[in-house]
Amino acid sequence: MPAPRHPVESAQPTPGHITSTAERGSFCLAVCSCGWTGPARRSRDLARRDATRHSAD
Repeated sequence: MPAPRHPVESAQPTPGHITSTAERGSFCLAVCSCGWTGPARRSRDLARRDATRHSAD
């Protein structure tokens, strides 16, 4: 699993969900401390949005 690099701030974080983004080659993906990973994206902004949406669930 790639190492988290950029923590994502959320308006209302869910307890136990610490999200960040990780880079894998030319792709960026959202990762969470609960084990969830988002889809690989070329856009870091989209990966951050995936992380924010996951934290809000």
